[in-house]
Amino acid sequence: MFDITLIAIGKLKEKFYLSAASEYEKRLSGYCRFQILELPESRLPEDPSSSEIAAGLEKEADLILSKIPKGAWFCVLTPEGKELSSNALADTIHHVKLSGKSSACFLIGSSFGISPRIKAKADFRLSMGPMTFPHHLARIMVLEQLYRSEAIQAGSKYHK
Repeated sequence: MFDITLIAIGKLKEKFYLSAASEYEKRLSGYCRFQILELPESRLPEDPSSSEIAAGLEKEADLILSKIPKGAWFCVLTPEGKELSSNALADTIHHVKLSGKSSACFLIGSSFGISPRIKAKADFRLSMGPMTFPHHLARIMVLEQLYRSEAIQAGSKYHK
């Protein structure tokens, strides 16, 4: 069975986000071994300088690198990434599976972004489009798209 890990910087707190995340985790478990790893966001001052932000992102990068499963195909979600349709994302994940990889890892960075060092390590950069979303909502959207991708690959009627 294929493994999918979602690394997310920051913790979900609101009940409606927790409920939605739990539902998609449950649904995904029918298609793959799935786990979410929540990592803490670096604590920064109220109005951080660019150097403080860079230092915080590097601290997060060290933790992220320690959590990426060995040998996993690694995808970061970033505004400058490639926009894909749901079908194209499903095809991308399908090709990863066919390539012999047994796992994929997706990363949602912190509110300040993702270290350039992490982006450079990514096998793929994925964009959710030009709009800005709260990170907690983005997590639910990514979970839904991962579920949709697995359902498309399985020939489910979920994707219409």
